[in-house]
Amino acid sequence: MKILVTGGAGFIGSNFIRLMLGRYPDYEIVNLDKLTYAGNLDNLREVGEDGRYSFIQGDICDAETVEKAMAGCDAVVNFAAESHVDRSIGGPADFIQTDVFGTYVLLEAARRHEVERYLQVSTDEVYGSREEGSFSETDMLEPSSPYSASKAGGDMQVMAYHTTFGVPTLITRSSNNFGPYQHPEKLIPLFVTNAMADRELPLYGSGTNVRDWIYVTDNCEGIDAVLHKGEIGGIYNIGGGNERDNITITRAILEILGKPEELIRPVTDRLGHDLRYSIDCSKAHALGWKPAHEFEEALALTVEWYVDNRWWWEKIRNEDFEDYYRTQYEEREQA
Repeated sequence: MKILVTGGAGFIGSNFIRLMLGRYPDYEIVNLDKLTYAGNLDNLREVGEDGRYSFIQGDICDAETVEKAMAGCDAVVNFAAESHVDRSIGGPADFIQTDVFGTYVLLEAARRHEVERYLQVSTDEVYGSREEGSFSETDMLEPSSPYSASKAGGDMQVMAYHTTFGVPTLITRSSNNFGPYQHPEKLIPLFVTNAMADRELPLYGSGTNVRDWIYVTDNCEGIDAVLHKGEIGGIYNIGGGNERDNITITRAILEILGKPEELIRPVTDRLGHDLRYSIDCSKAHALGWKPAHEFEEALALTVEWYVDNRWWWEKIRNEDFEDYYRTQYEEREQA
């Protein structure tokens, strides 16, 4: 099988590529990535010389580039997306362009090339917030941020192309991912790298917002299961079953690193910040998939990876990143 992986130089996409090349000796992977701030070929340096792997730099919004990348592919797995909620609040246009229009371009190409499977990697954030219980795949979409709205728009395009044109689509909606190679603007790597340097950890509000956390390799295993075993036209929630509030996560990171809780600094809460995400993953479990990592084990592995791989994240936390960091957090200090 030859698979086009879009956004494969990003966090989840690169972990997925490594999994697939390691698991399926006869598979080929074409990685199409624009290499924005979140795309990093260092994520894939150990597979760069593998003859089964090829890389094309390009934008999923560029139909000509997509045509070239998809030629001869049997399946498409779309990870390419603008994915940071804070950035979407400051500039929604890029999210709509990539997550909605880019998905349309991919679907049109998948339709022309008659691919066997098109899998859209989405997020549990499309469901919105829920105080009790868990969302199933048939629940209404009620996104709260420009990011989650753009992802919901992409999902709706995928569903429409299956219903109207018969494109053999699948959708996965995962909970919050964490693990190696995650960009340090995200909560866990930001707090780990800040704590390592004895810098303050900017915690939104009271830290009571709850997320279900999944180790990235567990999510990739789930995506693999859906790609090969999922029912065409189906949607599958993929969660870790690890609901934790942000203050608990923050304290756990500090404990692992032996740092004091005095590093925690409350900042003004994010606009439209959802209180709790929770998803029912029984449909994915029925495919034979379940997450392999308990949260505490996976968090310890993640912290250890960032401690051992300064070479990777120190050059990402460059002057531009620090300027963005100051804009987003230092001005949010609560009175």
